[in-house]
Amino acid sequence: MKESYLEKKIYYHDTDCGGVVYYANYLKYLEEGRSELFSERGIEIKDLVKKGILFVVVHIEVDYKAPAHYADKIKVISRIEKLGKSSVHFYQQAKRHETILIEARVVVACVGENLKPKSMPEEMRQALAVE
Repeated sequence: MKESYLEKKIYYHDTDCGGVVYYANYLKYLEEGRSELFSERGIEIKDLVKKGILFVVVHIEVDYKAPAHYADKIKVISRIEKLGKSSVHFYQQAKRHETILIEARVVVACVGENLKPKSMPEEMRQALAVE
């Protein structure tokens, strides 16, 4: 499926005392990448929330391959691998030039305000299925 790209600059506050990006910050970058993919497909998270439609992370695997440092420019690449009735499976990477920094597989579930699984609206599924 079509990939989405998000470019980020690494700031001092992103790093740990060793001068490398703190591992948990990659989770924020991955979230930003998924949000950007939704936005590119015409799906705005804030509008979904108003309709009582939420997405929650239910599974994540991250392989850390190489460090990023202060002032690096990285690219977060996101693509949908599988689309379920109420879930979206993502493959994501963060790269610096051609160096893969992390690889991740993330599953998000569509839930209602009660945090119980909910089928995605058909127009949303169609927007996410775009090649």
